[in-house]
Amino acid sequence: MFKGNKGEGCATVVSSQRGGVLKLFSKNTKYWPTATMGLARVEVRGRRAAEPSEPESAPAQEAPPAPALPAHHPSHNFNNMKTKFMNELGRLPIPMWAVGAIVVVVLALVGCFVFCVVKKCFGKKKKAKKVRERKAGRRRRGGAEGEGEGAEKEEGDKQEGAGEEKERENLGKLEFTLDYNFTDTQLIVGILQAQDLAAMDMGGTSDPYVKVYLLPDKKKKYETKIQRKNLCPVFNETFIFKIPYAELGGKTLVLQVFDFDRFSKHDVIGEIKIPMNSVDLGQPLHEWRDLENGEKEEQEKLGDVCISLRYVPTAGKLTVNIMEAKNLKKMDVGGLSDPFVKIVLQHNGKRLKKKKTTVKKNTLNPYFNESFSFEIPFEQIQKVQVVITVYDYDKLGSNDPIGKLFIGYGATGVGLRHWSDMLANPRRPVAQWHTLQPEEEVDAALKGPHR
Repeated sequence: MFKGNKGEGCATVVSSQRGGVLKLFSKNTKYWPTATMGLARVEVRGRRAAEPSEPESAPAQEAPPAPALPAHHPSHNFNNMKTKFMNELGRLPIPMWAVGAIVVVVLALVGCFVFCVVKKCFGKKKKAKKVRERKAGRRRRGGAEGEGEGAEKEEGDKQEGAGEEKERENLGKLEFTLDYNFTDTQLIVGILQAQDLAAMDMGGTSDPYVKVYLLPDKKKKYETKIQRKNLCPVFNETFIFKIPYAELGGKTLVLQVFDFDRFSKHDVIGEIKIPMNSVDLGQPLHEWRDLENGEKEEQEKLGDVCISLRYVPTAGKLTVNIMEAKNLKKMDVGGLSDPFVKIVLQHNGKRLKKKKTTVKKNTLNPYFNESFSFEIPFEQIQKVQVVITVYDYDKLGSNDPIGKLFIGYGATGVGLRHWSDMLANPRRPVAQWHTLQPEEEVDAALKGPHR
């Protein structure tokens, strides 16, 4: 409202804002120009005052909200997973270079595995094709060459066979002596030495010993001492057979050279067979002879027994452990046996003690693992014999012996070697496999003179 002077009248201005239009009501138009300028200024100020408020209210009413990315967008999921993975890697207690090295190693292993699989799958086909091509080429060559080369090949094979036979025949030679004592009716056999024996072991040597017996009865067998790792062993041992001269003509003397093996069957290097009716026993015989191929004498196999011996000299205690047996002779009708082992301790032919194992039913390969102790002073251990017999248990009748052996004083071959190893290693158990012999042969050896 503007007011003028009293004498000049007054003008009333009413302003109303409706759509931005101002209306002026006046009674006196004397001061109209001045009022018009004032109204223009008010209108400009009103506009200026209204302008800043418009942008504040406009976004709240008119601006639409920004569209958000959907949750299932692939780029959004990948970024989240990448962020999580990097956070987990950062939490690991090992540095990043170690993680990279592990990844490289794993990739290399996977690559090698894939390469091997591919090579194995496709390499077989290539090899098969090459083999077929080679076979086809050989067939073509063979057909083109004709029968001439076939004849040459046969001749070459014959020559190779002859060479192999000569090599087989070169088994070494043995020096021995023969003599007969007519007064005492004794055949005296001397085993002196051997030369150039065949190598039977992997190291190019052998552990030879000589077995001496008479055919066909083989009641008594002798064995020399084992010469370790020697292809030219010296034995110098003498053996005596008590036999009448009249019966000697039907006998054959066999000298077999073996390669000793502690844990398996002994291999035959060669043998010499001497029919006694072809030898003049009126004078001693001394000669060298070449060994010939000879398989081990076919005899009834009774089985093998594994025995462990341990002797403690300070306590005078001998421990005999019957561990197991294998390939025992079939004694029952059903093709099996009921074996048990009997141990007898002898001194100078007199029985001191005897013990036996439990019976193992229906088996040819029993496992015992039973130990027996004997009190033997050190001064008597050199004259002691341990006699071991394997029996087949029978409820109704008497127990049948399957086989027998003895270790200790008077033993030869494996029995002597086992006893010597036990004495050379006091307080230590020494295990050895022994081959069972017929009961009659062992009894004859026990009763005979001992060297």
